[in-house]
Amino acid sequence: MDEQQAAALVAALALAVVHLNAGKMRFLAGLPRNAWLSAFGGISVAYVFVHLLPELAEGQAAIEGEHAADSADGATVPLLEFLEHHVYLMALLGLIVFYAVEQRSLASRREQHARAGEDRTDGRVFWLSIASFAVYNAIIGYLLLRGDLGELSALALYTSALVVHFVVNDVGLREHHKHAYEHAGRWIIALAVLAGWLVGVMTHIPERVIALLVAFIAGGIVLNVLKEELPGERRARLAPFLGGAILYTCLLQLA
Repeated sequence: MDEQQAAALVAALALAVVHLNAGKMRFLAGLPRNAWLSAFGGISVAYVFVHLLPELAEGQAAIEGEHAADSADGATVPLLEFLEHHVYLMALLGLIVFYAVEQRSLASRREQHARAGEDRTDGRVFWLSIASFAVYNAIIGYLLLRGDLGELSALALYTSALVVHFVVNDVGLREHHKHAYEHAGRWIIALAVLAGWLVGVMTHIPERVIALLVAFIAGGIVLNVLKEELPGERRARLAPFLGGAILYTCLLQLA
């Protein structure tokens, strides 16, 4: 195991620990929404718009160059070729996927409450949600090994943004799925991060695919943050959200 792989493993373990222990942070629950959660959401969104989206633009330029070379060799895959030319569609896809999961979870909670008086999702929706977030976390774990995170400072910024983002996600998942999440869900999505890291150690995915994965995660982060901040009943806090976004933007600019 080389130095970057070891550092990425430490980061993956830190992210996994968040899901295993975030439930102990009882002060984050309840209404009005805890100020720390709003600040964490601001940090996550800042990371997407200040770091990930510019990275997508650079990745798109690199993809165009690689595509030109592959076209000369006749080595193209139609669907991949289309997505490579429209990398932001992957960001939109990430947003849509997690919007659909969120809407299905909310509908399931309403149905369960009407049918059985229980404020939680049913088993099918629980597994749909956990499978979606397991894939999401596995991609994040895999991306810990991408080239631009070779420097420890860059990896630390990436990991810190995702640690607070995972806290936000954990609160939402715990609210939807209750005991099922505590009993099984958190373990599955925590292990998914480590599985993603292991895949990254054992395989090599072309840079063009990395750009698409980053785009998908960017869309997912935006949706998963805003779905927690926007509903009126959450009574989210604007000032901490702005504070988190501004502070993290400054850190990114200084890095």
